[in-house]
Amino acid sequence: MIVSDGTLKKLLKSGDLIIEPLEDYQIQPASIDLRLGEHFLKVDENSVEAITLDLGIEYTRMTRDEIVIPPQSFMLAVTKEYIKLPDYMTAFVEGRSSIGRIGLFIQNAGWVDPGFEGTITLELYNANRLPIKLISGRRICQAVFALMDKKAQIPYRGKYQYQKNVQGSRVYEDKDKK
Repeated sequence: MIVSDGTLKKLLKSGDLIIEPLEDYQIQPASIDLRLGEHFLKVDENSVEAITLDLGIEYTRMTRDEIVIPPQSFMLAVTKEYIKLPDYMTAFVEGRSSIGRIGLFIQNAGWVDPGFEGTITLELYNANRLPIKLISGRRICQAVFALMDKKAQIPYRGKYQYQKNVQGSRVYEDKDKK
């Protein structure tokens, strides 16, 4: 079940759901808008021949109030908000419609597991033929929250737990690596 604005406010007030910092205008009828942080990562294209799943990736790390994403370019960013989900709630993160209409695709792999705590790393792709300039602090995406039928038996305690800045891929740490 998708959580409504009234229930979101109750969960925030009780401390069961934590989103900090949070302004009232960010709470929408069935979601909470999240803002762009100041930390960004870009794959260092000059350091590797190809990206693989079994080796770490070299990134260029940037901290800025504004960033320009060139056409057909990919970059990682982070939300300004730090989130803590209870073990009985999950969230989907989607780009805001107004942002998508300028050609910026936003994803965070689409899903936030129950029990996750940290900032949300966002994958940004400029599908436009023009550069897109982004300013930290602006609403860029929205989190839609859903209640689960019961608490997760094994809530998220994975490799991105407690992240405070943008994190690159750690797929090379996966246990199914051969």
